[in-house]
Amino acid sequence: MALPRKKLVAGNWKMNMTSSEVTPYLETFRREIDEIDGVDIALIPPFTALTKASEILGGTQKIRLGAQNLSPEAKGAFTGEISAAMLRDLFVRYVLVGHSERRRLFGETDEIVRRKLVAALASELRPILCIGETLEERQAGQEKVVLETQLQGALAGLSKEDLAEVIVAYEPVWAIGTGLTATPAQAQEAHLFIREFLTKLAGAELAGKTRILYGGSVTADTAAELMSQPDIDGALVGGASLDPRGFAKIVAAAVTEE
Repeated sequence: MALPRKKLVAGNWKMNMTSSEVTPYLETFRREIDEIDGVDIALIPPFTALTKASEILGGTQKIRLGAQNLSPEAKGAFTGEISAAMLRDLFVRYVLVGHSERRRLFGETDEIVRRKLVAALASELRPILCIGETLEERQAGQEKVVLETQLQGALAGLSKEDLAEVIVAYEPVWAIGTGLTATPAQAQEAHLFIREFLTKLAGAELAGKTRILYGGSVTADTAAELMSQPDIDGALVGGASLDPRGFAKIVAAAVTEE
C-alpha cells in the first residue's frame, strides 16, 4: 500500500518565455491558484527568466522555482554553463536532470546525469531525475530494461540520505511534445516498476516516500486520471504549462485526486 505522498506539479517552459513575459504570466497564474492548497508547485523557466521570476516570487513557498539544467562542475572555465551555486543564489529549489532532450540532443550519458545529480545534491537542490524509453524501445518490449539501466546509472553510489532527496519523473520519450500520452494503466505500470526498483535499491520505506512524476504531453484533460493512479505523485508538464490558466487547471487536478 503506497504511503501518502504530497503531489508535485512542475511546469517546464523549455526554451520559451522571455524575461518580459514572466510578469504577466505570474500575475495570471497566481490569481488562478490563489485558493489551491495541498499540492507543491514548481515553475521551471529558461535561465534568462529565472532572475525575474525569483524577484517576483520573493522566495514564496507556494510556488518554488526550478532550473532546466546545471553543470556537474562547481565553477571554472566552462563557458555557457550554470552551476548549482548560481541557481541557489536565485532561490531555485528544484533542477531537472537527465531530461530526454538533454540526452538526445546534447549527448548526455547516464554517467553525466549521475554527476549532475551529485552536484545538485551537494548544493541542497532537489533533482528531478528524468527517465523514459523511446517508441522503438517500447515496441521491442525493452522499456523496463531501459528504465532500470537509466536508474542504475544515475543513482549509483548515492547514499540513502541523498536518494531521499531525489524526485523521479517518468517521461516516455514517445509522448514528449507529440500529443501522445501514455494511458493511465501504462503510466501506472512504469511508475510501479520504478518504485519496485527503488525498494530493491534502498528499501520499502524510502521507496514509499519517493515522489514519481509523470511527464509526456500532460494536459488539463488528461491530468486528473493520470494522477489518480496509486504510484503517480504529480506531473512534469511541458507545453501545457505555458498557458497559466491551463496549467492552473492541472495543478487543481492534483489536489482533486489526492
